[in-house]
Amino acid sequence: MITNSTPDEWQALQAEVGRILSECGFTVEIAKKINSARGTVELDVYAEEVIRGRRYAIACECKHWNRRIPQAVIHSFRTVVAEIGANIGYIVSLEGFQSGAIAASELTNLKLVTWQEFQSLFEESWFETFFTWELERKLGALMTYSEPFLPAWFELMTDADKDIFIDLKKRYDFFSNTLESFGPYLRMLPTKVPIPSLPLRANLVPDPILQSIPDHILDKISYREFLEAVIQHGETALSQFRVLRDRYYRK
Repeated sequence: MITNSTPDEWQALQAEVGRILSECGFTVEIAKKINSARGTVELDVYAEEVIRGRRYAIACECKHWNRRIPQAVIHSFRTVVAEIGANIGYIVSLEGFQSGAIAASELTNLKLVTWQEFQSLFEESWFETFFTWELERKLGALMTYSEPFLPAWFELMTDADKDIFIDLKKRYDFFSNTLESFGPYLRMLPTKVPIPSLPLRANLVPDPILQSIPDHILDKISYREFLEAVIQHGETALSQFRVLRDRYYRK
């Protein structure tokens, strides 16, 4: 999943749906008022992207109800989606849908999805568009420190600082190398590379070197929380490397 967090109220569900679409590259409006044949309607989430000059529009209805969604909601939203010219409409429900609602959506441009199903539909796009590039933006510099060659300014360092630098590499190299499989560049290969699965611990051969990665990172099961945890840990590592770099490196 993108996140294992479940929105606790309707506005939070609306905001999280919009957030995912925005991070997938859509231009998003929350509570967008739009004119239709029946007058002004308000959409929970409206998203657009332009692909090679062609507009693609999504309308979303977010239902934070404690019961399954009935057929009447589908009929009403189907009319709205048609009148505003959206390519597709999603009704996102925490509790699912009644059988009549599912039947009413067949052979239409509506998709009835749970919160988890909505995430699954956009997971790959979100990973490639947001996750990989956010990781590169925040921690790309750290990954360069795990490369086999040393920086040019290494030879300017005192012996004591060289020891500190080498110790940092031993502490963070495995972490940095592991992150490479989550970065954007493997996704550019001609052969499609699957999204690395979580938790990370399940994909790594048990070895004492695993101790260099904190347990709370190894055991994360959703990508957003994993990303937040590795960025926090990685920025701590970067700050330690940069103390040495700033002491010796001159532009």
